[in-house]
Amino acid sequence: MTTTIAAPATSVHPPARPSLAAATKVWVKIGLLSFGGPAGQIALMHRMLVEERQWLGEQRFLHALNYCMLLPGPEAQQLATYLGWLMHRTAGGLVAGILFVLPGALVMLSLSILYAFFGNLPLVAAVFLGVKAAVLAVVVEALLRIGRRALRNRILVGIAAAAFVAIYMLDVAFPLIVLGAAAIGWLGSRVMPAAFQGGGGHGKTAGAGQDRTGIVDVMFERGELEHARPLRRRALRVLATWLPIWLGPVFVLWAITGPGSVWMEIGRFFSTMAVVTFGGAYAVLAYVAQAAVETFGWLAPGEMVDGLGLAETTPGPLIMVLQFVGFLAAFRDPGPLDPLVAGCLGALLTTWVTFAPCFLWIFLGAPYIEALRGNHALNAALSAITAAVVGVVLNLALWFSLHVLFREVREWSILGGGPDLPILSTLDWRAAVLATAAMLAMFRFKVGMVPTLAGCGAAGLLISLVGP
Repeated sequence: MTTTIAAPATSVHPPARPSLAAATKVWVKIGLLSFGGPAGQIALMHRMLVEERQWLGEQRFLHALNYCMLLPGPEAQQLATYLGWLMHRTAGGLVAGILFVLPGALVMLSLSILYAFFGNLPLVAAVFLGVKAAVLAVVVEALLRIGRRALRNRILVGIAAAAFVAIYMLDVAFPLIVLGAAAIGWLGSRVMPAAFQGGGGHGKTAGAGQDRTGIVDVMFERGELEHARPLRRRALRVLATWLPIWLGPVFVLWAITGPGSVWMEIGRFFSTMAVVTFGGAYAVLAYVAQAAVETFGWLAPGEMVDGLGLAETTPGPLIMVLQFVGFLAAFRDPGPLDPLVAGCLGALLTTWVTFAPCFLWIFLGAPYIEALRGNHALNAALSAITAAVVGVVLNLALWFSLHVLFREVREWSILGGGPDLPILSTLDWRAAVLATAAMLAMFRFKVGMVPTLAGCGAAGLLISLVGP
């Protein structure tokens, strides 16, 4: 497939390996700019790490991304952890993973406090309207960028289309789509292996662009990445370290507060979510909303959507919406604590049990994935999974556009389930104008993501004065 985005000029040999301090500055920048959901965040990392700095080659980046797509939890945060681990071992993975989450967690905590105390402030809602419209443009741009790289032939395009139909029209669970795509890729590696191969080797052309060689690739060739070799004792050490880090606070709370406290409910529920949240925040939203509203009574109906709206306007993973739920759960059932203190502790606990297992998945599994990088059947399965994920991300982008541009949607029933369709009369002309302006700014005039977000936020505040 021919790409229409010109790749920046790159040298044949990648630059020297940066220090951990220099890499930390880049991870801070990524953490602050990681708006737009997983598609936008992955595209941002690709641009900054592969295209601009040549830290990784194209195929190694996609290989790491494919593995992270298989994991429960936020794939973009896990990809950052994986890439940081490749560069600077465990310290690099911790720095990259934590800094990817920290800015958004602080912003989300502040917004949760504002929401709990002041509710829907008109001025804040107006700014959010503009930002959400701009994020829609960011997601569309990122979807196009990733699709051009992942959908290299008609077979992969067909897998993406089938995945979109399965999740949008038929409500097929995301894990089943992943397993189906993996099976297709595995079989395809035997029937038509060329269709599922990655790009060319290092330093060779791949399609219309160049398959760049990165710093990590050179380090592998020199034998400098000993920590990427799979060793049983290292795997056991990772398990012995990260399982207590993840679940230790939950058992401490159980001992202090008892099994029926809100803290134990938060710890148990979100620890479970950390294991089953395939497909990101959107995929798990319906289940979390039902449990938070009907089972636990933490939120009132509709507040989950408000939380997602707040999460959309912050950097970092969209699954940060779970922090909003944890804050309100503890804020409204503080026990002997001040509600604000209880809410902050609830948010901290939710964030902890959501993201701590992400480091376990990476530090435990990444060496084995690197060792299998040359396995043709595995690579074919992962290529098919990546193609399927493009279809899933398209579904997410469509879902997001419906809820940004229209005030009401209705479900079109197919065999007991089906997609949401907009009620055309409820089109929000303000959101439509702002989204169109954002797309023109980014696609036509090449305005950056941050100026577009800021400009649309300001425009949303101004346009709200015109009226509903």
